[in-house]
Amino acid sequence: MYRKCFLDYDHNFFVEQEYKQEPTSCIKHQINELDDIHKKYGGFPETYTFANTKIHQLWYTKEQIDFDAIGKQLGVEVVTVSSIKQPPGQVVPLHRDTFFQIKKKFPNDKRLKVRANIYLQDWKMGQFIQYDDNVDVKWKAGDGHIWDSNVLHVSANAGFNDKYTLQVSGFLLYSNSYSFI
Repeated sequence: MYRKCFLDYDHNFFVEQEYKQEPTSCIKHQINELDDIHKKYGGFPETYTFANTKIHQLWYTKEQIDFDAIGKQLGVEVVTVSSIKQPPGQVVPLHRDTFFQIKKKFPNDKRLKVRANIYLQDWKMGQFIQYDDNVDVKWKAGDGHIWDSNVLHVSANAGFNDKYTLQVSGFLLYSNSYSFI
């Protein structure tokens, strides 16, 4: 399941947070959890290391931001919200979202799990997200995508400015006038 989306919210709230925590990397999970993807390409490349896959991720509570207002716009019952600062020169290799936090909180829930990936600033040269065969550039703050665990995607920041995105994860409620692709 895939669709484009737009979130009208205070994007600067997320961009202006202090991302002072130690950076993390998603490859520690990808190496083990997504080996079915890697097998198609001859294994997980050794050239992906902590040094080139760093992100700074902050998590938010319902007391900090309005989960209901965000969920209503996106057509999602929101379970988690985080923002990511991806510094220049960093990539998130080819993967699909596995919804670890949702599965941990709701292990028996069969509803469709989705993630909205929302751009928090206008596009800058060198920043992109590719999903399936589509490369996304030239976005505006608030533009984004909603997908389920079937959509393969990659993120890279080959530019000179930090790239900020918001990740809203939860259960799909309705299509909200957007068409599914």
